Amino acid sequence: MKTKVKEYRTSIKMTQQQLADLVHVSSRTIISIEKEQYNPSLMLAYRMAEVFGVSVEELCCLKENREMEDKQYDILE
Repeated sequence: MKTKVKEYRTSIKMTQQQLADLVHVSSRTIISIEKEQYNPSLMLAYRMAEVFGVSVEELCCLKENREMEDKQYDILE
């Protein structure tokens, strides 16, 4: 899943470890989210959104991700 975690994190000069500490996960989890290898839980997404002062929808590009998923389903049909 595409997110804006790295974009928001780097814009405030926060390290992956600092973000991980704030949201109670490992830095490896943050790395995996930024590489689109791991989808954050709803609670983790909410915690990160709070850190950055944005909505979960904005942080996780929900509209864009839904459109991409819908296109994949259209191809399968």
